[in-house]
Amino acid sequence: MRSNDSWQDLLHRAEAEIEATIGSLPEELSDEVRALPVVLESEPTRAMISDGIEADTLGLFVGVRFPDSESGVHHLPAQILLFLDNIWLYARGDPRLFRKEVRTTYLHELGHYLGLEEDDLFDRGME
Repeated sequence: MRSNDSWQDLLHRAEAEIEATIGSLPEELSDEVRALPVVLESEPTRAMISDGIEADTLGLFVGVRFPDSESGVHHLPAQILLFLDNIWLYARGDPRLFRKEVRTTYLHELGHYLGLEEDDLFDRGME
């Protein structure tokens, strides 16, 4: 079982990396991105898994993609979910790899928000 201190450490590392990633984006994009909530969870919930999300998923974008936001019909607010325990396991407990994977996963899910499909993300090195 992970201690509360280790969870706080993962949160701190992830928040710092997300902030650094947003700060590295072009200014015209970073303002829009700052308005997009990022939810940091340990792993997908049972409900998510029963809906078909893999238990070892690193991140997920839910809600209306930015290009579709003009439609006016919004069932779920747009947000990015990052599953920090899964990312930590994927990084094999290496803090440097953890931060790198937080960045990669965040950018991948941000790409979905911006309307990119899996092939587009792969072509841009955001897989």
